[in-house]
Amino acid sequence: MQRIQILQQAFSSLDPAQQKQLFVGSAVAVGGIVTYLICKRRETKSIPIGEGWWGVGDKPLSEDMSIYPFEIQTSATEIQDLNERIDRTRYTDPLEDAGFQYGFNSLYLKKVVSYWRHQFNWRKQVALLNKYPHFKTKIEGLDVHFIHVRPPHREGQRVLPLMLVHGWPGSFFEFYRIIPLLIDAQDGLAFEVICPSIPGYGFSEAPHKQGFNSLAAARVFLKLMDKLGFSQFYLQGGDWGSLITTNMAQMNPQCVKGLHLNMISVKLKGFGVLLSLMIGPYLPFLVGFTHEDVKRVFPFIEKNVYEILRETGYLHIQATKPDTAGCGINDSPVGLAAYILEKFSTWTDFKNRALEDGGLENKFNLDDLLTNIMIYWTTSSIVSSMRFYKETLRTQIEDGLDVRTGVFVPTGLAAFPNELMHCPPPWARLKFRNIYSYSYMSRGGHFAAFEEPQLLADDLVQFVKKVEKM
Repeated sequence: MQRIQILQQAFSSLDPAQQKQLFVGSAVAVGGIVTYLICKRRETKSIPIGEGWWGVGDKPLSEDMSIYPFEIQTSATEIQDLNERIDRTRYTDPLEDAGFQYGFNSLYLKKVVSYWRHQFNWRKQVALLNKYPHFKTKIEGLDVHFIHVRPPHREGQRVLPLMLVHGWPGSFFEFYRIIPLLIDAQDGLAFEVICPSIPGYGFSEAPHKQGFNSLAAARVFLKLMDKLGFSQFYLQGGDWGSLITTNMAQMNPQCVKGLHLNMISVKLKGFGVLLSLMIGPYLPFLVGFTHEDVKRVFPFIEKNVYEILRETGYLHIQATKPDTAGCGINDSPVGLAAYILEKFSTWTDFKNRALEDGGLENKFNLDDLLTNIMIYWTTSSIVSSMRFYKETLRTQIEDGLDVRTGVFVPTGLAAFPNELMHCPPPWARLKFRNIYSYSYMSRGGHFAAFEEPQLLADDLVQFVKKVEKM
């Protein structure tokens, strides 16, 4: 009775136009529920794994099954070439008071480049990268790079395999801050971490044929886990890693014990979403929104249309003509740094666009940021990493089978406040049908493992404990 009175009071407080909007929305919802129940019966619960070959030439009758150690190396010639290219850089003066609104501010860029040229020690960072065991193995014609870190042996601890998958413009190095937190036992639980490089990124060989998308990457990584002898495992990802690990869970749900994501991507359509957009700002509890959801989602057009348009120019280029833009930044180390580091500024917090230094060193240090740049530079992998957008978005953005298929494995979702888009729990449930945990993280943005490793590790551990009933 009290809840009904609250609803009556809330309805009376609305002006006539809002009352009409609410009435129409409620009618639409009834039809949406009926449609949802009908469609739910016909729902597909997995997608085909498929097969592929991305190596040079035709597929051989058999493929090398060996896994061999790999070590990152550098040379005086490599460093000298880098320095000479840096020294020849031409800069353009920024507009007055522009901050990062036009992209990477060249005044601050000169400071970053000066540090890179005179203080950054690539040999030292190579030693840091090699602190964990690196390996390569042939899968579908490609040399796939990964690190494999086992926890220290402790009596009575439970060790679970976990794959961490990066995105763009990141790399496996994003996880170097979180790995120590995951291999160190917490309440008797530790992880054996496998962290691959997406083919075409860093030290994984780039595909030689067209069509290598997130589904192909998912299949390759499932084969990698099978090669390593894991029949069941956990997955964690953000950015492209979120989509790739989701595809892995859709392809082989019996192997995926749990899926943890820090970027939640759901196709927004249907009556339920429309209703929540109409009613959510006024009566959020009616559509399952919290006050935090309202704060992060609305005003919807500004935050989810205009803001995204401002930040996705790169996406349209990479999803259409990646080789053209990539040609320039693959040849210029400073151009590459500006192109990538601008994302680490803005995607950490949109407010950084107003700052002359982009707020880069508020969350990161230059050694870490430049190490990620060097992984792209020394492997000449920026173009092949950009192609991943074209291959994935041309086939999966609207009608891909994975877009139309739900995810039924236990799922944990960590919603960081400065992520590019916020996905409230009711929207997340449209895709993820077995959500064990949904966390509103207190701080952090798109690069969660790089920005807030402790927060992400804690949320991941709590999710796994729920699944394992620990």
